[in-house]
Amino acid sequence: MKILGVSLGTKNGNNDTMCCVALEAAKEMGAEIEFMNAFDWNFETCSGCVACSRGLVMGKGMICTRKDDYKAFYEKMVEADGVLFVDPIFESGASGLYHILCDRMGPGHDTGLLLGTHFQLLEQGKEGLDMKYFKQKAISFVGIGGSDWALRVETDHAMLAMSPGWKVIDNDYFSWSKDVIMQDDKVERMKEIGRNLVAAAKEIKEENEKTLAEHKMPVLENTKSYWKGTPGVCPHCQGNNFYIFPGTTKAVCELCGLEGTIVVEDDAFKFKFDPADEHKAHDTMSGKKLHGDDIFENESRLVNLFKDEEFKARKKHYLSVCEKTPSPSKGN
Repeated sequence: MKILGVSLGTKNGNNDTMCCVALEAAKEMGAEIEFMNAFDWNFETCSGCVACSRGLVMGKGMICTRKDDYKAFYEKMVEADGVLFVDPIFESGASGLYHILCDRMGPGHDTGLLLGTHFQLLEQGKEGLDMKYFKQKAISFVGIGGSDWALRVETDHAMLAMSPGWKVIDNDYFSWSKDVIMQDDKVERMKEIGRNLVAAAKEIKEENEKTLAEHKMPVLENTKSYWKGTPGVCPHCQGNNFYIFPGTTKAVCELCGLEGTIVVEDDAFKFKFDPADEHKAHDTMSGKKLHGDDIFENESRLVNLFKDEEFKARKKHYLSVCEKTPSPSKGN
């Protein structure tokens, strides 16, 4: 097993330290370990140019206009059997740097879109995408905060696993953790997270090899849960954040996107959804395929829209309404 630990905090700070606590536990279980601090790498923000999704829809493969370290970083995650992110909590949610990584994962690395591209390439008589991009992977997340404002971070973190469809093993956060290295219960929890990641990565790797041998991939649905954390309110993805439609009991899990209702049973909130809809969940291959098909259809429509004279006229009109304010430092 190879486990990659990624810290997004201050160099040599709490996030680095606690990430290495988990990695040491993983190493003791026989895993090969690798550690990086994201601040040592060059990650640019996503520009929203849609080159990635459009490139996949057009059967051109994986494309990104940003020429930074993200491609190398993505390949490191792909080559690892398990990945651990340890991220500082600044205002209840994930850090800005983490959101950049999450945005860059986005549609350009979505398994549903990659699957469509793979078959397009084969239909064109070309070589399909490398099978490594379709393999399931174990991934865990830890947020470390200096106060008790931390409740948003779980959903923020798990969103990164949504695009590739990787299996979340643990998703935890520690509050009041300025001195976390001296809090033995949290240190032990990090060790447990490291051990859980290795055990799940081994099981998932065996499943990947079995699928490749028996079905020649590129991907089959793996509905098994490898979750090791405390059960969440959503029984599908273990998420705890929901959008509740005002004046109703209708709710949507902000993580997996399943629609249902919030009810109270045994003095506890429960999220109920129709089992017939579970195939639509954002973290399932079937749900990702549905989403990918929608993106393929919409991207094709938008490509043609740029040739439409009415569209071009509206663009020209609205972009001339007001001049952009230049940057004081860039002067543009």
